[in-house]
Amino acid sequence: MTKEYWIGDVNSGSHDNSEVELKGWVYRARGSNKIWFMVLRDSTGTVQCVIKRDAVGEENFESLRNALIESSVIIRGIASPTDREHGHEIQVTSGEVVGPVNPDRPFPITESAMAESDGGETEFLLDHRHLYLRTGRMTTMLKLRSTVFGAIHSYFRDRDFIEYQAPNFVAGAVEGGSTLFEVPYFGRKAYLTQSWQLYAEAAMPALERLYTMAPSFRAEKSRTRRHLTEFWHAEMEIAWASNSEVMEHGEGVVRHIARTLLDERSDELTSLERDLDLIASYADSEYPRMRYDEAIEILQGKGVEVEWGQDLDYSKEKILTADFEVPHFLTHYPRVAKPFYHRPDPDDSKYVLCHDLLAPEGYGEIIGGGERTWSEAEILERIKEENAPMEAYEFYVDVRRYGGVPHGGFGLGVDRVCTWLAGAEHIREAIPFPRDSRRVTP
Repeated sequence: MTKEYWIGDVNSGSHDNSEVELKGWVYRARGSNKIWFMVLRDSTGTVQCVIKRDAVGEENFESLRNALIESSVIIRGIASPTDREHGHEIQVTSGEVVGPVNPDRPFPITESAMAESDGGETEFLLDHRHLYLRTGRMTTMLKLRSTVFGAIHSYFRDRDFIEYQAPNFVAGAVEGGSTLFEVPYFGRKAYLTQSWQLYAEAAMPALERLYTMAPSFRAEKSRTRRHLTEFWHAEMEIAWASNSEVMEHGEGVVRHIARTLLDERSDELTSLERDLDLIASYADSEYPRMRYDEAIEILQGKGVEVEWGQDLDYSKEKILTADFEVPHFLTHYPRVAKPFYHRPDPDDSKYVLCHDLLAPEGYGEIIGGGERTWSEAEILERIKEENAPMEAYEFYVDVRRYGGVPHGGFGLGVDRVCTWLAGAEHIREAIPFPRDSRRVTP
């Protein structure tokens, strides 16, 4: 049953005038009592199959003609180039239905259901996500997503970073206790991880350059187009690095992702009506850097009610990035706005050495990172400032007690990057089975 022939190869002309055996699913069909046109799809594309009653026989013809949308079939025939729009077609000699669809329960994802969708947001399509994955748009998104994952791996591995995994059950918060998922753990409380960061810092003196891609969990009730409760996090940590040097890697990996998509998925981007020149600008341009204070001035100048010291939520990021043509780094947030692990700026302790990378087109933050508080005295002071429980972070302080060094890192929201570069309306389009505050099924 091994599959030898792929529709994508047929459409490229690799099998012109040769006999092929295609295995796939019925995408659509039409015809008459004598000739039936079946569009077959597999993971590489679609091709029209011309089925003639006198060529395949009565029984074969009726079986294939009655195969409903999404029935799985095997089609044998001659791959022929054609002057028609679809470029190639199969002159069918025989075929069989492998997995029929019951006429009483036809495939529910119809063109009308898709037309009502706003970026895959309708409850109907979310309820039928396991079937919606088969649609052309969702298949394209999943291919782009795979390429983004591969680009992240190649960026870090090409620079001798070591892939390193951290636990998903943790005892304390990274981003704030209000967004922790609490889970029972053999009579004790544990939490789902918000980030690998604290455990990455523990391995930093051993590996010096390390990265991961793993799920993270945040119990946020936000219902914006960019929030999930379970999301994929690409994170890195590097020893002997400043905030500025960490930003260089953040810019490098995002530009590498954009370039890889152009090189490997330009057809898919075009099918999503994405401007390839725009993606090229994200791949080739340098990303400007802006201090928090400047951002506050810009927002206030636009009439936004925002006070110095506030973190910038998505509504403010969206306004701030409206005039951006490429991603911008936002640096030097106030100390009061960021967690204890951000290192205070030695030149002005009101600020911390941190950064967010904000994507244009209204997509907002895709990276958050910075230089870590790396001395024992500073970390104890910062933990005390926030009244954080020392017991949960004792191991974290130990990293500083035994040969602490300057270091830093960042976390990149992979799903957000996929959403932005694909030009999707909602982050739920960029992940197979989205999880948010309202949905945990299917």
